[in-house]
Amino acid sequence: MLITIVLTALFAIPYASFFEWTLHRFLMHRPIGRFDYAYKAHALVHHRIFKADHTYHLMKEEDKRTIPMAWWNGFALVLISGIPFDLIGWYLGTWAVPITAALTIYAYYGVYEYLHWCMHLPKRRGVERTGVFFRLNGHHVLHHRYMGKNFNVVLPLADLCLGTLLLRSKVAFAQVKGDTVPNLQPREHTRRDMFVSV
Repeated sequence: MLITIVLTALFAIPYASFFEWTLHRFLMHRPIGRFDYAYKAHALVHHRIFKADHTYHLMKEEDKRTIPMAWWNGFALVLISGIPFDLIGWYLGTWAVPITAALTIYAYYGVYEYLHWCMHLPKRRGVERTGVFFRLNGHHVLHHRYMGKNFNVVLPLADLCLGTLLLRSKVAFAQVKGDTVPNLQPREHTRRDMFVSV
């Protein structure tokens, strides 16, 4: 039973990365037939308000509501993403698989929402001082610059495997600045700036 729980959790984490990537790329960045709720809320509203420049951080208090997904999305996403685990659990005759997967995916979703909130509304929280957050924040800034890249927020495994991982901008741009944001400018642009500033 313990081995089943551990193996399920270890499989559910990368699975959640691919599910996040698929959802973000195919539902949140384009309408699917008449279903355009996620596309409108994310691509048309969130990306219009939060860009890769100084507006990456919250500028207007009333826009705070556009940072997280709607409260009910978490339940719907976990139910949908858990279907393969439900089938495996049914086949194996154990509840350990679907329950462990649901808890793992809920945790992944919770981390997604919290990190995304901290990225757009920095407050010098403990998590914001970590190297992992620093790198993930840069990853997300580049998504706001290039909407066809860096679809993952939590674990960029799917971005790496599916060819959408971007580590630096290809061209110089007016990027957001701050203690929690890495320099994402092209390497040659960064070197040129160092010589000019001397």
